[in-house]
Amino acid sequence: MKITFLGTGTSQGVPVITCSCDICTSSNPKDNRLRTSILIESEKATVVVDTGPDFRYQMLRAKVKTLSAIVYTHEHKDHTAGLDDIRAFNYSENRKTKIYAHPRVQQAIKREFSYIFSDVKYPGIPKLEFIDIDKEKFIIDDIEMQPIEVMHYRLAVLGFRIKDFVYITDAKTIDEKEIEKIQNCKILVLNALQIEPHISHFTLEEALEMIAKIKPETAYLTHISHRLGKHNEVS
Repeated sequence: MKITFLGTGTSQGVPVITCSCDICTSSNPKDNRLRTSILIESEKATVVVDTGPDFRYQMLRAKVKTLSAIVYTHEHKDHTAGLDDIRAFNYSENRKTKIYAHPRVQQAIKREFSYIFSDVKYPGIPKLEFIDIDKEKFIIDDIEMQPIEVMHYRLAVLGFRIKDFVYITDAKTIDEKEIEKIQNCKILVLNALQIEPHISHFTLEEALEMIAKIKPETAYLTHISHRLGKHNEVS
């Protein structure tokens, strides 16, 4: 199985529009971050977790030619705004795209992309097949995914465990019962927004504390803002 980071930036990406801070004006390409998403490729499936505003460019950059499914962590626009661009896969593969999402997230998608679900179907709109997920394991071809519920302030967000790989974004707190699902993983991906306290995201210190608690072999940080600092210095 191969996992690619399509983006590791927070909702505004890095650099941020109009910002002239040291991070946003850095010449180091490692300080440029698209919106957070991953690509999972196995022998039988190609899956994307979240389709943010950069989805089109991420698919082009990663040279993705087929898409088995999209899995959503939650409904915020920095994780869903690129959904319309699945039309290209609908056309090339001549089928609907499977969308794995919590029913609450599905309702938000139907609200935000109402034209897709209108009684009058406009030619060329995206074609979706919704599949409900919550806290139970589910399988996409040969990829088994265990949802992990984390809290994004007061909003429940799903992280996912795939074998020994755990992917969590937009977390501020994680219940001990959900932490049990993370234990003994080899690779942990965790959000770390910035240095200063934040109401709905782990800070760098909080992320490092969670990593120390889980003790994975390897950890990566994601959903990073320009307030975290320069890549080389923070690393």
